[in-house]
Amino acid sequence: MVMKGEMKMNYQFLNVSIENKIAIITLNRGPVNAVSQEMYKEIKEVFTSLGKNKNEANVAILTAEGKVFCAGNDLHEFVSMTPENGVDRMMEVREAFWAIYDCDIPVIAAVNGAALGTGFALAASCDVIIASENAKFALPEINVGVLGGAKFGARIVPEMVMRRMYFTGEAVSVQEISKYGAITEITPQEDLLRVSLKWAQKIASKSPNAIRMARKSLNGCEYMDLKSGYEFEQQFTCELSGFEESKEAVRAVIEKRKPVFKTI
Repeated sequence: MVMKGEMKMNYQFLNVSIENKIAIITLNRGPVNAVSQEMYKEIKEVFTSLGKNKNEANVAILTAEGKVFCAGNDLHEFVSMTPENGVDRMMEVREAFWAIYDCDIPVIAAVNGAALGTGFALAASCDVIIASENAKFALPEINVGVLGGAKFGARIVPEMVMRRMYFTGEAVSVQEISKYGAITEITPQEDLLRVSLKWAQKIASKSPNAIRMARKSLNGCEYMDLKSGYEFEQQFTCELSGFEESKEAVRAVIEKRKPVFKTI
């Protein structure tokens, strides 16, 4: 794995690369990319660092090696969990998810195959989901004697659908999930990365400062009421107006040309 920037150069369970302002983070813990505590730590480190250098990446893609996006948490770690050690372990888990959700740049989930439990939460932590035709999603925690994932599920499907998934632990096809509007595009598995890169390129072409402020704005107002949320958004319009990038963007529209953004 080779990566530019200040981030750690070697990861045991992730492959990371950056090219043309697009970072690709690939889960790589065979055979089904079940996430261990050490892998959660790596996910946190990568996404906490991504986007800090505006000359490197404007958008990220989260995908996985093999035919399974992520089959969930490593079940062996549940066997050794106790009420005492579980507190610290659960903190590490949620900090990995928050690192994706709070990443400085937008994140696209390219879901190849099953996204179960932790896999569902990883996808739900992202901004956009592209999925292969054979993708499926589930919250099977109840089947293995643990709980969690409901709030993530509610970002993707309606409350009653999430509850059905939560209580039964049964998987739902990407075709059903797509009915609720959370899936941007469904593709043949062999086209998944190409299609995800197409969407990433659309985002990466925008003003780096606007991309980062837009993500802060969206995250900040997601659970606000209408008036509070819109007022929160407006402050970023004011802040962005102080950057040359915003002037270049509006000039490009007026002059009917592509903008040229200079980052430092």
